[in-house]
Amino acid sequence: MSEIVFLFPGQGAQHPGMARELFGREPVFTEILEEFFELLDGEGKRLRDDWLTDDPAVPLDEGRRAQPLLFILGYALARTLETRGVRPGVLLGHSIGELAAAAFAGVFDLPAAARLMEARSLALDGSPSGGMLAVGATPEELTRFVDPPGRPGGVVVGAVNAPRQTVLAGPEPRLGEVERALEDAGTPGRRVPALQAFHSPAMAEAAEVFTAAFAKEELRRPSLRIQSTRTARAVRPDEATDPGFWAGQVAGAVLFWPALEALLAEGDFTLVEVGPGRRLSTPARRHPAVRSGRSTVIPMLPSTAEGTWEFWTAALDALDALP
Repeated sequence: MSEIVFLFPGQGAQHPGMARELFGREPVFTEILEEFFELLDGEGKRLRDDWLTDDPAVPLDEGRRAQPLLFILGYALARTLETRGVRPGVLLGHSIGELAAAAFAGVFDLPAAARLMEARSLALDGSPSGGMLAVGATPEELTRFVDPPGRPGGVVVGAVNAPRQTVLAGPEPRLGEVERALEDAGTPGRRVPALQAFHSPAMAEAAEVFTAAFAKEELRRPSLRIQSTRTARAVRPDEATDPGFWAGQVAGAVLFWPALEALLAEGDFTLVEVGPGRRLSTPARRHPAVRSGRSTVIPMLPSTAEGTWEFWTAALDALDALP
């Protein structure tokens, strides 16, 4: 069997009803979710209620809802698979998914994770309104539309998800101006479900607040290799114990495709997406190593709430059938 890689998705993967059908039916998954909600006290109950309802008090695309839910869903799914004997050799997470990977690898434990997710939400409270824009172009083709790196109110490349899948990020009204300029140039973008300018200089202050929270926690070397989407290589031991390394990614670009490409250049892998939807599976399937059949992609959950249990059980069967 080729080595297994767990892919943890980030902001944009969330949708109403995500993973809900597993709650109460998968014991390990349910136990971890309940523990996490309890660790968050009153906010945990509100988070739980918004996840389990079709009419949340706080919009699901708001970072204070999407991020902790995506974190714990990815972590719980990974732990559930682990108890079923599916053990990864590498972890790769996109945005908040990288923190789920770090928790799974033991960089920090679940109580610390709850405190960190709470701190991340508080850090977002002071961030300017903004968003993210997915564009079918290379970063180089978008150079004339973006602002110089480091400009607080500027729009920058926030993520590189595939060779021609680039996400721009920044605050309003500047992001809207760039969006209109792209449309006028015949390169329209699509809004990513996010109400904050993640992975842009607009989040610099939030990153500082988040760093202070990380500095209060005990950070350990990971027990598994984490292929970082911040550096496009494996996390080094000194980085794993550096609060700024993990906290700073909220304002830095996500290098998903470069990280994936560097990993797949090493050999054949089975890429298992542990999170809602196929945000990472879809671009991964376009990689030459996957198209040639050398590597395989298995998403564990669908992109909508409908048919979650059937999709999950079919994915488990696919994992069991691996040679």
